[in-house]
Amino acid sequence: MPFKKIVRELRGRNKAVGRRGRSHIAPEGSSSSSSSSSSPSTDECSEQSIWVDLPPELLLDIIHRIESGQTLWPGRRDVVACASVCRSWREMTKDEVVKVPELSGLLTFPVSLKQPGPRDAPIQCFIKRERATGIYRLYLGLSPALSGDKSKLLLSAKKVRRATGMEFVVSLSGNDFSRSSTSYIGKLRSNFLGTKFTVYENRPPLVHSETSSNRKQPPSMRVSPWVSSSPHSYKMASILYELNVLRTRGPRRMQCIMNSIPVSSIQEGGQVHSPTEFTNLGNKKNKKSMMDLCTGNMGGESVVKEPLVLKNKSPRWHEQLQCWCLNFKGRVTVASVKNFQLIAAAAEAGKNMNIPEEEQERVILQFGKIGKDIFTMDYRYPISAFQAFAICLSSFDTKPVCE
Repeated sequence: MPFKKIVRELRGRNKAVGRRGRSHIAPEGSSSSSSSSSSPSTDECSEQSIWVDLPPELLLDIIHRIESGQTLWPGRRDVVACASVCRSWREMTKDEVVKVPELSGLLTFPVSLKQPGPRDAPIQCFIKRERATGIYRLYLGLSPALSGDKSKLLLSAKKVRRATGMEFVVSLSGNDFSRSSTSYIGKLRSNFLGTKFTVYENRPPLVHSETSSNRKQPPSMRVSPWVSSSPHSYKMASILYELNVLRTRGPRRMQCIMNSIPVSSIQEGGQVHSPTEFTNLGNKKNKKSMMDLCTGNMGGESVVKEPLVLKNKSPRWHEQLQCWCLNFKGRVTVASVKNFQLIAAAAEAGKNMNIPEEEQERVILQFGKIGKDIFTMDYRYPISAFQAFAICLSSFDTKPVCE
């Protein structure tokens, strides 16, 4: 059978990503599994397929060819289609073929949005703002003009005004922002003045405890490694804006404390914990199991002794243009108070922690305006797409005491 016919049949099986109206990265088992509860299960249906009993060597070669030939969206939907055939195809695709963004620089599955970006070159995205609805959408691509209708929707956020501050609800879907939905991924919350923002993720943190001493305890006294004060979210980052009431300190000054990323991640040979499964507490099954496991209270924060601290790169005053300037390398074309570049804060991290000088000057996240309600967002290791998007959302909120 021709190779193109195999790809065509696999693409037809993936109904969740086959239409443009569902071009976002859907959570695993969120759309197809819920709609087919009354029909036979996916595994039972896939057992009737002629592709289930393929030899592992042949299966690996087929998926490798599809993955290497489809590096851009929407063509990369064929890779997702391979993971939707059956369990053996899914395990082969996710574990053997598709690499994490840190190594491949590609976003394929929903969990890729929570994994660190590539080390060599940043992943380039853009954000479109809808003022009337208060919705912000993150797309994969250089710009709307270059990507056109092929833009890949990654994340969406809806701005909600509270009595004590502003809140942004982040979702995988473009129009579903319910916290009970499987598309819900986290939120960004600000204080009343808009000077401090807190990023929450909907999954409890992994606490590294001594398993040996834990096993000695009776079952009723054991503490699960998944511990959180809230069954829905935990604090993963804090964003602080420096006060500038008299407007004598120039542009905005911000600092990001990444509670879930250790400062050792940017040292020589440093690594960041990369999740391998997309666990969503909006799912009722996951919620019940997590509620049973969460028996302790650790304050709802990720346990990192020395978190990574990011600060905005100081702009330079341009005498001819009479304005503050930063080198965005052509990715930003419109002057705005929202534009920024984030680098590792060497003073906070400590210059005696074996952090290379090149790593201290490397731009980890940059955000800037290119048109009316259109902004670019480029991020790289060690932060993820969700963390970068949350930091950029904090720049949209009004800050009268900071500028």
